[in-house]
Amino acid sequence: MDSEGHDSLSTKPTSNERAVWDRKIEYLLSILGYCVGLGNLYRFPYLVAKHGGGAFLVPYAIFLFLCGLPLFMLEVSIGQFSGKSPVVVWSISPFFRGLGFLMMCVSGLVSWYYNTIMAWTIYFFVHSFFPSIPWSSCDNWWNTDICITRRGLLKGLNETAVNINNTFQTTTLGVVIANSSKYSTAAYEFWEYNVLRRSAGIDYMGSVQWHLVAVMAGAWLLTCLCLVKGVHSVGKVVYVTVTLPYILFTVLLIRGLTLEGSLDGIIHYVKPSFHDMFKFGAWRDAATQVFFSLGPMWGGIITMSSYNKFHNKCIRDAIYGTIADGLTSFYAGFVIFALLGVIVHDSGLTMDDIPISGPELLFIVYPEILASMPLPNVWSVLFFLMLLTVGIDSQFGMLETVSSGLIDAFPERLGKRRVLTTTVLCLGFFVLSMPYTTNGGYYLLQLMDWYASAFCVMLGAFLECIVVAWVYGAERFSRDIELMTGAGVGMIVRFAWCIITPLIMIYIYKYKYPDAKLIWSEILPRIKWRYSTIDKAMEKTRKRLNRQGRNVFLHNGGVIHHPQFSSDLSSMLTQDGVHLSSKGNTKFCHNLSEALIGFLSYNMCNKLEVRHSDTYKWLVVD
Repeated sequence: MDSEGHDSLSTKPTSNERAVWDRKIEYLLSILGYCVGLGNLYRFPYLVAKHGGGAFLVPYAIFLFLCGLPLFMLEVSIGQFSGKSPVVVWSISPFFRGLGFLMMCVSGLVSWYYNTIMAWTIYFFVHSFFPSIPWSSCDNWWNTDICITRRGLLKGLNETAVNINNTFQTTTLGVVIANSSKYSTAAYEFWEYNVLRRSAGIDYMGSVQWHLVAVMAGAWLLTCLCLVKGVHSVGKVVYVTVTLPYILFTVLLIRGLTLEGSLDGIIHYVKPSFHDMFKFGAWRDAATQVFFSLGPMWGGIITMSSYNKFHNKCIRDAIYGTIADGLTSFYAGFVIFALLGVIVHDSGLTMDDIPISGPELLFIVYPEILASMPLPNVWSVLFFLMLLTVGIDSQFGMLETVSSGLIDAFPERLGKRRVLTTTVLCLGFFVLSMPYTTNGGYYLLQLMDWYASAFCVMLGAFLECIVVAWVYGAERFSRDIELMTGAGVGMIVRFAWCIITPLIMIYIYKYKYPDAKLIWSEILPRIKWRYSTIDKAMEKTRKRLNRQGRNVFLHNGGVIHHPQFSSDLSSMLTQDGVHLSSKGNTKFCHNLSEALIGFLSYNMCNKLEVRHSDTYKWLVVD
């Protein structure tokens, strides 16, 4: 019997047998691709820079081996031993069988919105083939009069507007205010006014944007084609989608090192500050990053491991996967900060002024850097191809968890209809993804990313340890692993399952999400899924201003407005049905370097008490 899982790992399964990986290398690549996602490209480097540079690696490594590795070992082992998807595997404790359905639901929920990012990536990828890259110029239909082509033109401007994003806590670099004038880069305007065409808020979803529908269809078609044959198709695709990003990482790093300022960016990334390392937030964020990077409790690790041969050396695979994920995150940081150092040098800004995390980094900052390079089309194609391959691997694991869960839950009806099941799933998710293609789709994605999975994943990981270590029994499970691999797990791993990892889960849940109740009591009541009278009146005003030859944009980053135009706008809004109070709502308030204007019947310029759902922000250019 081939316990190592060499090239002859599997044979064609019969109708009652579970498919297995054709080669072990396909399983290892699939696990690595599942763990390494877009978060490794921007979240980890951001945390390293935030918490003491290279010193952050100390708490990260500690949590990686005390929390991440034990959970990884647990899921790899239980998936391989059972040979079933998460929906079935938790029958070891019937009372907790709902954990499997929780995993399937979480993976399905994240798959629902995750492909939106893939759709944006495809949109940029396609435009990278245009003779003139659209985010490198200001003469397009979506550009405003305040557009500038390069961030280097901002030198000498004296004030940077800060637009804090609650999800990623980034700075919208496209917006700069200086001497009461506002400028935005061509890359920023392409993202805001061409790709997203973003509305004023989640309470105004707007209409479906057909250019996003097209790329969303492309994203789901690509996902379906890669998953349609299960592990036999995924196992072939990962040869390209997992290895190619590392090649492109290296190419971009070499290119970045040839540009002036790149070494300063790398030094900023790795320079240790041990004072910051001992702050509470550094350890909290290190634990959170380890957990969400490796991906336990999402079901993907159990699902992919369930396709292994029974005697595969799974513990060694878990160690390989954990180390590879950590090293990939660290390596990606060099690429990111090398290019960020270039833009800092070119613009005269500081590293603190640049978004180091979130979509703004991937879809504003990087396109601008690539557009300034020689042969910008080539570098843009390579970069967005890298993003696409990194992101699609994680989508494989999540959607395979859903499809295999359905097949295992209804084996008689769906067991022989894998192709049909996967196709219907992808088609259904595509239809359900339509809200993300609207003007307000970006806000919906943020809402789902913030609150859809974090709490239940943390709770599920805690229960996962309790079920295996205490209900089923850590010693008993270790004997099961010994039956598979010939050797059980050590006492340290069993102790981690029983004590250390559950305590870390409680620690993260308590201090990372202390205000969980606010989701239901404060946040959700503010979301108004209706086209209000105020929205309609403001839309009438916008159309009237456009007919007068003035460009008006609903804008999330702030307000630009010429003082002499204030009375005109006030009278038009009043005429269109918006009645302003006498508390100074028509004045333009500058709170947190951000211009806000309120159109409700009470003073909206009340500093930090301004609520997002009650704030309407306009970009008006004469």
